[in-house]
Amino acid sequence: MATSPAPIEISRAAERIASARQLVVLSGAGISTESGIPDFRSPGGIWSRYDPNEFTFQRFCASAETRRRYWEMGAGLYPLLRAAEPNPAHRALAAFERRGGLRRIITQNIDGLHQRAGTSPQKIIEIHGTALAVACLSCERRRDRDEVQARFAAGDLDPRCECGGLLKPATISFGQAMPERETAQAFADAAAADVFLVVGSSLVVFPAASLPGVALEHGASLLIVNREETPYDANAVVVLRGSAGALLASIARELALPLEDA
Repeated sequence: MATSPAPIEISRAAERIASARQLVVLSGAGISTESGIPDFRSPGGIWSRYDPNEFTFQRFCASAETRRRYWEMGAGLYPLLRAAEPNPAHRALAAFERRGGLRRIITQNIDGLHQRAGTSPQKIIEIHGTALAVACLSCERRRDRDEVQARFAAGDLDPRCECGGLLKPATISFGQAMPERETAQAFADAAAADVFLVVGSSLVVFPAASLPGVALEHGASLLIVNREETPYDANAVVVLRGSAGALLASIARELALPLEDA
């Protein structure tokens, strides 16, 4: 069970962030659960109600029935993502950017909440894509997901692009190749970090779970904010257990940074 960290630990984390000139953040599902978005892998999450093996990229491409079920699943999940609001953890990270020294936020999340909290889009790498957009698998054109979910709701159960290509939410599915440019940039950022902050990630999903190791190999200080233990806790200079929102808000207060509403 998580216990409240001592004020000295908050101060130590704040000191490291204050000294950072190349702060890189890795955010995971734990930062967004506080905005009402369940962790896909937790009890009650999507994968406790659907079999992820049914929704591989290969099956999506090969089967109209799989695509129908995929869009049906999205009809329940997408409104939740669209309605979610950034929480104090997202706003604290945006405040770190305004203060200066933030190189990048690498997020495993697909909800767009970092952008909505005020972080500059160019500072964000969505390493698992975004659920708020839809991409054509042929011509690669992107569009807002509202349009395509509306088509599905109206009876278009296998929506296609104007070019005839398959439309798919712009997320990385099981069996789908990671985006080369974003992944390469994430590893370059980890190597360039002087402080690497993990927020709400269990650090067990690869390749993102490799990033703290890359940062450590290149001399970065590692800070971890997470409710549960991670494989890298022993390597961190500060480990804070508990609510990402409360802990990052405390660090922001220590740095005298206001948390602006998104």
